[in-house]
Amino acid sequence: MDITTIIGIVLAIVAIFYGAVSSGGIEALGGLIDVPSVIVTFGGTIATFVATYTMDQIKSVGKITAKAFKAPNYDSKATIASIIELANIARKEGLLALEEVATKIENLFMQKAVNLMVDGTDPVLLKDILEAEIGATESRHQEGAGVFETIAAIGPAFGMLGTLIGLINMLNNLEDAASLGPGMAVALVTTFYGSVIANVIANPIAAKLKTRSGQEVMQMELILEGILSIHGGENPHIIQEKLNSFLSRTELHGKGKKDKQEDAPAEEE
Repeated sequence: MDITTIIGIVLAIVAIFYGAVSSGGIEALGGLIDVPSVIVTFGGTIATFVATYTMDQIKSVGKITAKAFKAPNYDSKATIASIIELANIARKEGLLALEEVATKIENLFMQKAVNLMVDGTDPVLLKDILEAEIGATESRHQEGAGVFETIAAIGPAFGMLGTLIGLINMLNNLEDAASLGPGMAVALVTTFYGSVIANVIANPIAAKLKTRSGQEVMQMELILEGILSIHGGENPHIIQEKLNSFLSRTELHGKGKKDKQEDAPAEEE
C-alpha cells in the first residue's frame, strides 16, 4: 500500500479541523456540520457524476481508486537486468531460444513482446503493436484520472450552488437580524464542503493516478526499446547503455559521496 496517499489526506483533514478548533474552540466543529449542506454538496456531486458516466465506468471507480493507494511494483534496474539477460541468450543461442524463457516472464507486456519477437514479427510491425498497447494503456489511465478531475470540478460547483440557496433563504428573512450571522455561516458551509471534495480528495487522487500512469508507461517504453534492440541484434553492452537513459541519477549511481562531489549542483532528473 502507498501510505503517502493516506498520510496526505489525513494530514489535510487534521489541518482543517485544527484550524477550526484553534480559531473558534471545540464548539466550532459543530458549525462545520450541516445536514442540508451535506445533501446538496455531496448528493449533488454524486448525482451529477452518475449522470456523466456510463454504468461500466461507475462500477470501475473502486478499482481506479485502489490504484492511488497501491504502491507500484516497478523496478527499472531489475527490468533492464532481465532485458540484458534476454539479449545475452539471444546473442548466444538465437531468438528461438527465448521461446521457453518467455513462459517464465512475469511482466505480461514483456512476455507478449518476446513472444512476438520469437514468432518472427517484422520489427516495424512489432513496434507498431507494442506502441498501440502503450497508447491504449495510457488512454485508460487518463480516463481514470479524468473521473476524479470531473469530481473535483463538480464538488465546488455544488458547494457554490448550496451557498446561493443559503443566501436566498437568508435574504428572505432579513427582518430577523439575529439570524443573519448563523444563516451566512450555514450558507458558506456548502462552499467548504465543495472545496474539501476537490482539494482534499479528488485532486490528490487524480494527481497520484497520473503519477502511477507515468511510471507504468515508462516501464513499457523501456521494455519496448529493449526488445527492439534485441530484435535488431545489438550488443548487450550497447543495449545496457541505451536503457540506462531511462534511469534517474539516483537509480543509476545511488547517493554516494562520490556522486555528490562530482556533480554537487545537479539535482535528480
